[in-house]
Parts: sequence; structure tokens; C-alpha cells
Amino acid sequence: MNCKNIYLKIFVLTLFLLSSSIVFGQVTKVTGTVTDAKTKQTLPFVNISFVSSTIGVSSDNDGNYEIQSTQPYSQIKVTYVGYKPIFLPVIPNKEQVINIRLFPASQQLSEVVITSAKKTKYRNKDNPAVELIRQVIAHKDQNRPESYNYVQYKEYDKMQFSLSNVSPTLSDRKFFRKYKFLLDNRDSTLVPGKSLLPIYLDEKLSLSYYRKTPEKKKTVVLGEKSVNFGSYIDNEGLGQYFKHLYYDVDIYTNNIFLVSVQFLSPISNNSPSFYKFFITDTVIVNNTKVVELSFTPRNTTDQLFEGKIYVTLDGHYAVQKAILNINKNINLNFVNTLHVDLEFEQNPDNRYHLSKTTILADFGLTKNKRGGAVGIRTVTFKNYQVNKAIPDTTFDGPAVVEADDAKERTNAYWSQNRLDTLSTAESKVYHNIDTLKTIPSYRRTMDFITLVLAGYKSFGPFEVGPANAFYSFNPVEGLRLRFGGRTTPELSKRYYFETYAAYGFKDEKWKGFLSATYSLNDKSIYKFPQDYIRASFQRDTKIPGAALQFVQEDNFLLSFKRGVNDKYLYNDFYRLDYVHEYESHFSYSIGFKNWKQSPAGSLYFNNEIDGLPHSITELTTTEATVSLRYAPHEQFYQGKIYRVPIFSKYVVLALDYTAGLKNVLGAEYNYQSLHFRLDKHFYFSQLGYADAIVEAGHIFGQVPYPLMIIPRANQTYAYQVDSYNLLNFLEFANDHYESLNLDQHFNGFFFNKIPLFKKLKWREVISAKALWGGVTAQNNPTLHPSLYQFPIDGNGKPITYIMGKTPYIEGSVGIENIFKFFRVDLVKRFNYLDHPDIAKYGIRARADFNF
Repeated sequence: MNCKNIYLKIFVLTLFLLSSSIVFGQVTKVTGTVTDAKTKQTLPFVNISFVSSTIGVSSDNDGNYEIQSTQPYSQIKVTYVGYKPIFLPVIPNKEQVINIRLFPASQQLSEVVITSAKKTKYRNKDNPAVELIRQVIAHKDQNRPESYNYVQYKEYDKMQFSLSNVSPTLSDRKFFRKYKFLLDNRDSTLVPGKSLLPIYLDEKLSLSYYRKTPEKKKTVVLGEKSVNFGSYIDNEGLGQYFKHLYYDVDIYTNNIFLVSVQFLSPISNNSPSFYKFFITDTVIVNNTKVVELSFTPRNTTDQLFEGKIYVTLDGHYAVQKAILNINKNINLNFVNTLHVDLEFEQNPDNRYHLSKTTILADFGLTKNKRGGAVGIRTVTFKNYQVNKAIPDTTFDGPAVVEADDAKERTNAYWSQNRLDTLSTAESKVYHNIDTLKTIPSYRRTMDFITLVLAGYKSFGPFEVGPANAFYSFNPVEGLRLRFGGRTTPELSKRYYFETYAAYGFKDEKWKGFLSATYSLNDKSIYKFPQDYIRASFQRDTKIPGAALQFVQEDNFLLSFKRGVNDKYLYNDFYRLDYVHEYESHFSYSIGFKNWKQSPAGSLYFNNEIDGLPHSITELTTTEATVSLRYAPHEQFYQGKIYRVPIFSKYVVLALDYTAGLKNVLGAEYNYQSLHFRLDKHFYFSQLGYADAIVEAGHIFGQVPYPLMIIPRANQTYAYQVDSYNLLNFLEFANDHYESLNLDQHFNGFFFNKIPLFKKLKWREVISAKALWGGVTAQNNPTLHPSLYQFPIDGNGKPITYIMGKTPYIEGSVGIENIFKFFRVDLVKRFNYLDHPDIAKYGIRARADFNF
């Protein structure tokens, strides 16, 4: 289960339901372009505001602006240095376009006459704004907290999520009257022009410590408080998801990670190549002279910011304040507005530290819908101390620890220790959500949403699903029905059961799965660090060389496959596994497995004994395994009954050793095998990101082909990142192999440069996969007739081959973000084209939910 996608589906479904014009009240919205009345040039950074309000915006680099409010304002004011201010009427509660022409003030007329009407071409050379930003870049290291030997501070982190512009009359309707306590809890002060209805709040108070040599960080969580939606929504997983949408913003890094996207910082080392910079003002702040440096993207569809930074001129060239926004044309899904405010305070040594971060994201299904959702994360820093020695014992143990009563803090404690305040609406969220959980119609609605998005129906301590596996079909089983479920933490956090039963109407056989897991560290088996033991039994069909897990293979949509795909195995697995993780993110697992497999469909097991053909009905093996894994700094989207690793820049290494134990529980073969895998996620800033997978494996000993390494093939029409999408099932068998998979996502970097085409917001993706392999002489069935012979089809043509010196190679070029959800690839197979029933080309698609 990919919970990241589930949470994004929840976002999309919520935004779709809330974007109906029936739900939302009327909005006064004005858009247009500001130009110089004489020269016709567009004017950037012009101030436009509703009269008698605090709602105001600035025009962008092309002079475009957009301002809106749920209040019925009837006039806007326009001001710009050197130009006459003007007041213009607007029609309340309507969307309208007003293009604005500004006239120079009288004392500036002589200067306007001298200025050429031709727009000056922007360039970096001899540009004082660029020279200033280069100084900021050169002084980055000395202005970061990591330049100090010791740093400590108190941090208060508040995450709030609200529905926006919900109709004020909604609670008067019959169906919604029972929710009046929730719907009438509004806040119109946090975001100008929007009426917010808070539905989520999370608070955390902590102490943070930093030591430069040897470098180490420590966080002590003093208090933590969050709304609880009950069993329908995993509150911890939701909190993790929000945390990675609203990542910590460090203006001094080259890249800033927000809403799952990597933005180039305006003071990145190569920012002058992607941004335009302008000196727009010089002001005195706290007796310090600072320059207001405005910046805009050179290409407004790229994943860049626009805004202002305020730079000190005291020789440190530090950022004293920063305002970051996104351009309305940016290639970003579901985000209408993204706004970041960074505030800094001065240290005793006259350098600056971050004192407050405010991140606001306005989500909507489309750019034009008036409703949606707004998330605001505010982080406040106090009691900042630098170069005060911290005892070494402070850094002992895990990097993050919680006080014993961190989650039990009283309201009085929070009132006294918050470093920021709660608005009146925010202060009511905890009680409102607790009340909401008691309403039967809420529980019924959440049951339905959970079934649709997650595929499970909860019955308290047990839940049934996944729904997409209830029905499927394949050539061996025909129509297949399946029913199953799993226990939840409401039954127990320490022991966990999962089961399903399935029946094929063509082969008339029952299949099933049952597992029992027990946690040895008094935590859920899905909580880091894991320490559990599991016993399981599974009887089911499997396609040799299919990467699909049993849950996914039952998915109805994956029942459709190309070509001949009737070669299956009936499998009985008896397993006993132990998993242990360490805080260092090193882990090991020990396993014991007895495996019985029988051919199904057109697959068969044959060998020769004394020159005569011999049919084999069952192959039995017993294996002992030891697996080692190291994933430094790994984090998870972690919930009650799942966890999914979060991509990071750090490499993940895995090494598996397996020993086949002959004569143990009827096993027929002795052998050993080694498998190595390296995963690496690369970030390339404006060029997107790439995923690389390197694998290698070797089998020592003589084994039949069902025990060899069967490459992961895919004969479905869905594109699979981890499989060979034009390789047939069972096409190759190897006793040694090496492979390399590359998947590069450009995030629209090239498409964004093509006029008109860039309006589609499509994104480029390419991939390349190479597989080297072979079979040593001792495992070649041609040389050893007593081994299982590779299968052939009804015409006597081989189905399974031994790879030569040439690697199997396939590549693809694709477009993702089609209609914001779909990826389509054109896949080409480059060699082994003489094999029967292969596809040289193919169109493959997959659904992806990404910002």
C-alpha cells in the first residue's frame, strides 16, 4: 500500500467535493495587467489592494495580478513608486478583468521622456542586483547555524489545515445542521480574502541541540498534541505526510523541498542562471541597512520561486527576511498558491538566525475553483544560544527522543509554553473533531471513503479487503474470487493476523494465506525500529518471473495481459521469519522456508532418467536465509498497519544469503545463493530526479530451472518501474546475473520551454534497463539431461532461453502528468528479437498521483 498516494487521493477527492459552486459562497475576484500609460511597458511589483481592507497583492514580473476576497469589496487601490495612485471600481461578488494603466507622477515626467520605450534586455553582466546575490552566495556558509561550534534553541511547530471559502449558509441546510458547531467555526484573519474552516491541528514543542565537531544533532520533544479522527484516518501517518509536504525551509541550501517538489533556492550557487534579480528598495531595519532584492523566474513554468529577500550590507551579506511565492504558471498540480515567510533575528555577534517560518499552501482541484483547502505550518524559534558548550551526554542515544509525558500535556501546560498563539478558531479544533467522531453520519461517510481509497472496510479490531482483489481472472484459474482481511491495532499492537481465501472456478482449487506476527519490543510491527517474529502459510498460484506481489496480482486491472501467459505454478509456502532493526537503520532478518511448487497451465517439469523422459509433479525445497540491509537516515510514511519508505538522497544497500537444505522436510537440493541490491534516488534540482537500481545475484550448486533466477517480466499493459515491460514470463533463466535500471523524471524541464505546448503541464520521463546473465555448465539442462528441461511450446519452439554475452536491453520515453494523473510510455526492446511471441514495441500506462 502506497500511503503517499492514498493521502493525495484524499486531497483530490476532498478538493473535488468542495469545488462545487453549490458549496461555496460568492467571491470578488479581479485579474488583469498593469502597464505604463505612455510606454505601454508592463510594470512589475505594483501594489493592488481592496480599499478598507488588509488584502493586497503585487503584480508579477510581467505585470499580471490577481486579487480576490469572499467579502463584497467595491473598489481597489493601485500604487507604485513614481506613479500616481489610482482608485478603480469593481463589481462585488463577481469575477472580472481590469487592465490598469498608470501615469507617472508630475515630478517624474522628465525622467519618463528620457527613458526609451524599448524594453531593456535583462542581463547578468554589470547588473548590481546580480553582483549582490553573488555576495550572498559567497557568504552562505558563514551565515548558516552550522558555522557555530554549538547551537541550541526551543522550537514550537504548529501545523494547521483548513477548508477554504465554505458557504456561510451551509450549516443552515437540513443535512448539515448537525455539523453546525464545526461549519460555523471560521477564521477570516489568517489569510486575507479567505474564510478558513480549521479541521486539523498538530502542535509540537521541542528542544534542539547541535554540535559541530563531531557533528551531531539531538531533539528532545517536550510536548506533542494533535487532533484524532479515530480509526478511519491514521493520524500519525497523516502527520508524517503533512510534515513532508511542508518541509523545513533553509534558504541557504541550494534546493528547497516543498509539496513533494524540489525548488531551486534564490540563493543557490547557480541561481543567477535561473532567476532575474532586481534591487527594488533600501530600508533600515533594527538600525541595520538592508537591500530589498526582488527576483522572478526566467521561465515561469519551471519549479522556481518569485519574491523578495532582504540582504544586510554590514559585510556579512546575510538574509534578514525572505518572502517566497510561486508563479501562477508553474508546472505544479493542485497548488494554487504557495507562500513562505522567513524571519530572522540578530545574534550577539551581529549575525542572524531564523526566528520564524510560515509556510502557506492553497490547494485546489483547478486554478479557477474558488474553494479548496489551505494548510499553514508555522515554526517559531526562541531562546537561541550559540557557542555555549553542550555536554557530550546530551547527544547520547537516538537523535530524537520524547519526554515520557510529551503526549499527555495539559491545556494549562500548552497555554504557558506555546511560543505562538492559537486563533479563536484554532483553539476549538480539538473539541470539534472529538465531537465529530460521535456523529453516526460522519462514521458512515468515513467508512465509505476508506473503502473507496484504501480498499478496506473496518470493523474495529478487524478490517476486510483489499476490495480491488475480490475479483480477478487468469487462464489457469478462470474466474477467481477472493475474500480476506487483517487485524488492526484496536485488537492488539503486539500481535497481528492477516488472511485471505480464494477460489478458482476453472481449476476448482482453493487457495489461501494466513500469517501471525508478534512484536517483541512492545511496539506495532510497523513502527521503527521493527523487532518481530512471523509465521505464515500461503497456498496460491504464481507466475514464474512476475514481480507482482500476491495482493497486486489479484487486482482486477492486472488480469489483462498480452501474449501467451498460461504458465503458472501452484505454490505452498511455510515460512518462519524474524526481523530486527536498529536505530542506526541497519537491520537483519533470519528466515526459514519450506516451498512446494507444482506446474500449472501449460507449464510442466520434465527430465530424463536413463535416457527416458520423466514427468515430475512436485518440487520441494527448504531454505534458510539471512538478509542484511542498511538504509542510513531512512524515514517512512508510517501508519498503524503499514509503512512506506520516503525517497531520500541516501543509498540503500541490501544483501541476501540463502542456503538450500537437502533432506530437510523433504527438500531435494543443496545450494547457496547470494543477492545484492543497491537503490539510489538522485535529485538534480531543475532537471528533476532519477531512480537507479543495481542488482546482482549468483547461485552456487546444481539446481533445476524453477530454482534459478527468473527475471522480473511484465506482460500486463501497466508500466512497471521495477520490471522488464517487454520481457515474456519465463523467457530467461539464469544462475548468475547483473542488472541496471534507470528512471529519469525531468519534471517538464524541456516541455516548459516550448511555447503553447507548456500550457499542457506535461512532464518528460525516460528509462533504460539492462540485464546481463547466463547459466553455468553445471546447471545447463542441455548438458545435464537429469535436470529439468527448459519448457517448449506446442510447436516445439523454446519458451525459456539461456542468455548470451549480449545483455537484454529495453528503454522507454514517456510523458507523465497527463490530465495530472497518468503516465504513458513508449517502450522499445532492443535485442533478442528472434524469440517467438515477443513484443518489439509497446505502449504502457500507469496512474500516478503527484504534485
